[in-house]
Amino acid sequence: MTGTEADDGGVRRVLMLAHTGREDAVAAARAFIDALTGHGIIVRLLAPEAADLGVDATSYDPALEIVGTEQDAGPDCEAALVLGGDGTILRAAEITRASGIPLLGVNLGHVGFLAEAEYDDVESIIDALVHRRYTIEDRLTIDVSVYRDGELVARTWALNEASVEKAARQRMLEVVVEIDGRPLSRWGCDGVVCATPTGSTAYNFSAGGPVVWPGVEALLMVPISAHALFARPMVVAPTSVLAVEVLARTEGTGVLWCDGRRTVDLPPGARIEVCRGDTPVRLVRLHEAPFTDRLVAKFGLSVEGWRGASDRRRRAGAGGRHA
Repeated sequence: MTGTEADDGGVRRVLMLAHTGREDAVAAARAFIDALTGHGIIVRLLAPEAADLGVDATSYDPALEIVGTEQDAGPDCEAALVLGGDGTILRAAEITRASGIPLLGVNLGHVGFLAEAEYDDVESIIDALVHRRYTIEDRLTIDVSVYRDGELVARTWALNEASVEKAARQRMLEVVVEIDGRPLSRWGCDGVVCATPTGSTAYNFSAGGPVVWPGVEALLMVPISAHALFARPMVVAPTSVLAVEVLARTEGTGVLWCDGRRTVDLPPGARIEVCRGDTPVRLVRLHEAPFTDRLVAKFGLSVEGWRGASDRRRRAGAGGRHA
């Protein structure tokens, strides 16, 4: 068995995707390529990223695999190592979703909720990949359909959110929202966010929506700057269908944004339907840290004064003398 063969006799490949516009990402990518190939694992790169990194495929053993299209990036890879912030991971999810390979995000950004590890933990990341010491977590996605005059004109998806927004700053968007086939309310607003639990800490959070633990299966709808008596964030069943209709008489046009990456223009009369996606995004987890700890770390939340359940039990066992 050669160094490029796994325990089951197959050749091992890891896709690497990096934000090559950042010097720290370029340095990190080169370091990971050295480490992975040193363990006999083939590293696959997209041709533009390989050019940005300035790597010679044949100078490594095993040689790097360079692919020309995003469609060829994921097949036959056991995981994708993603170097950057949440934006880079969202791009990686777009590239790899069809192949179903899990994403291991290495955070080089600021507040990154999708990344699992920090760059200063290179050795443990490589060890986890080499020995497959990780778990895989499926994250709920949403499928998004756009209709004009009853005709389906666009279909896309999102991991974080689909947001219907006004296209012109000076024009308010007039919409009516619907849940499970029934109209709920009409809003004059800047937009409407339809989010997943994963996206609850992204645009949904900025719009005033609730933080939802990733293990909760639900869909979220949050109005943005709505002028209405009832305009509250809502959490609905994962089986629900959310719809936003841009009123035909609205003066302005709208735009649909999915994960801040894919857009669809929305003229007056357009209808947007959002439901649970058929295909989840798979994330690699190296640690079993509670989501609460992630929130505290990412937002720098103060927990000073917390004593915890173990402290209460210890005081109860001592007869409450120190209560």
